[in-house]
Amino acid sequence: MSILDESIQSLHKKIKSKEIRPSELTQAALQKIEQTDSQVKSFLTVTAEQAIDQAQKLDRLPDGNLPLLYGIPGAIKDNMCTEGIKTTCASQILANYIPPYSATAVTKLQEQNFVMVGKTNMDEFAMGSSNENSAFYPTRNPWNLERVPGGSSGGSAAAVAAGQVPFSLGSDTGGSIRQPASYCGVVGLKPTYGLVSRFGLVAYASSLDQIGPFARNVEDTAAVLQAIAGYDELDSTSANLEIPDYSAALNRDIKGLRIAMPKEYFAEGLDPAVRDRVLDAIRLLESQGAVVEEVTLPHTKYAVACYYLLAPAEASSNLARYDGVRYGVRVEADDLIDMYKQTRAKGFGAEVKRRIMLGTYALSSGYYDAYYLRAQKVRTLIKQDFDRVFEKFDVIVSPTAPTVAFKAGEQTEDPMTMYLNDIYTIPVNLAGLPGISVPCGLADGMPVGLQIIGKAFAESTILQTAHAYEQTANLNLRPSVAGGVQA
Repeated sequence: MSILDESIQSLHKKIKSKEIRPSELTQAALQKIEQTDSQVKSFLTVTAEQAIDQAQKLDRLPDGNLPLLYGIPGAIKDNMCTEGIKTTCASQILANYIPPYSATAVTKLQEQNFVMVGKTNMDEFAMGSSNENSAFYPTRNPWNLERVPGGSSGGSAAAVAAGQVPFSLGSDTGGSIRQPASYCGVVGLKPTYGLVSRFGLVAYASSLDQIGPFARNVEDTAAVLQAIAGYDELDSTSANLEIPDYSAALNRDIKGLRIAMPKEYFAEGLDPAVRDRVLDAIRLLESQGAVVEEVTLPHTKYAVACYYLLAPAEASSNLARYDGVRYGVRVEADDLIDMYKQTRAKGFGAEVKRRIMLGTYALSSGYYDAYYLRAQKVRTLIKQDFDRVFEKFDVIVSPTAPTVAFKAGEQTEDPMTMYLNDIYTIPVNLAGLPGISVPCGLADGMPVGLQIIGKAFAESTILQTAHAYEQTANLNLRPSVAGGVQA
């Protein structure tokens, strides 16, 4: 068993007592990456030299209390700006881009003296559900190298699942933290929109994007959320709220907790084995005194169509800045317009082009009311569905994804099937709510995720529920050797 398999809390105690030094932890993480990443390909950039240099400085412990993440190695999704370190969004158009500043979420981790060991692979500009849309190479699932890790934060999820780092950051626009967490058998949390600053996160869909943590257990996830949450005047959508102690909520019992089970999330399209694992998990929550009742979220069936109008429309606007003029790749041409065309044709991958075209069409003259405006109205109806349920219930539980991780290449030729992998996660982003995926067993030898959705800014409640399940189930899932990578 690697030292990196221990919890952040355990590692923190060992650093404080000088049983282990930050440089030893960092060396262990870099060694694990060297041993496994030729197979998993979690990372686009490994910052070994900077990480070792920083960790050695941290070996000289200061007096007083140490932040919980002091000396703990972590990884950052490659769509978050990191000063002086390449940030590519897994796109050729930003292949050599080095930002002059860091994202607020990264800065907050740096204030805790975490050690960044690298930037993780992703679907290009966070557009995808399998990590096969990376312009450089696909990431593989540590449980089975023939399967995808999910997307778009597949590299961040795989890095934690493969035991390369104790935690990582991802971003979630329509399920891009929770779905890969489910596929890779780790915990992934998408916070309420506005809880974590988006400053320095390269925008895909600005009204949906949110940064959140991956870790191997709920307690570690709460610790990382604690570090990155909070108001930021650099983000106009940041919520100016007092941040509670998330760890304090973990050990409360859930007796009397009111749990809603939406029938639309257990309907046709859900793999029977996934359904069984999720129902087992719900029964376990009931055994601890929670009260479960079936409810309806009637507008769920419109969520995927709604999302694939709104998100591409915002992407069409956000990605207009990549034109070869100020930064990124430039293809020289005879005139300015031709330079724009050739730069974008070469720099963007197929899925990014598809979504830009969808969004541009939806926003174009004569179609705005028919598509974009109507989708915004449907978004309101989806949010109202959740509001009604949360008048009576504390949390909503469901599968995170309708299936376990599928084989690489299996869905690349069928965009609609690929898009439906996020059918249970997309509504949460449209409503701006928090959601967490926690492992709840195996189906076909692969991890299954239980999704727990909460009221706006009720992260404490979903963490409490997830922790109660995790402690009772005591699964402790790790990738096996056969077909995958031993963590």
